[in-house]
Amino acid sequence: MASFDLLASKKATNLSVNSDLLSKAREANINLSATFEKALVDQLRIRQRELWLEVNAEAIQSYNKSVEDESVFSDDVRQF
Repeated sequence: MASFDLLASKKATNLSVNSDLLSKAREANINLSATFEKALVDQLRIRQRELWLEVNAEAIQSYNKSVEDESVFSDDVRQF
C-alpha cells in the first residue's frame, strides 16, 4: 500500500548534489528523478515505521510482557 498519492502530478524542484557524483550518474545514464523518488519512498517508509513504533511502543511492551507472563494460546499445540 502506497503511503502517498501515486497519481499526484510531478513537481520540479532544485537540489544540491556533489558535482562529481552528478557527473558520474549522468555518464552512467542513471535516471535522477526516478532514483530520487525511490530514495524518498524508502526514507519515508523508514520514518513511518519509526513513528509507528514510537506511537505503539507502550502497547508492544505491554503485549510482550503479557506473552512473557502468560505465554500464548498456541504454546501447547505448536510443533517447533
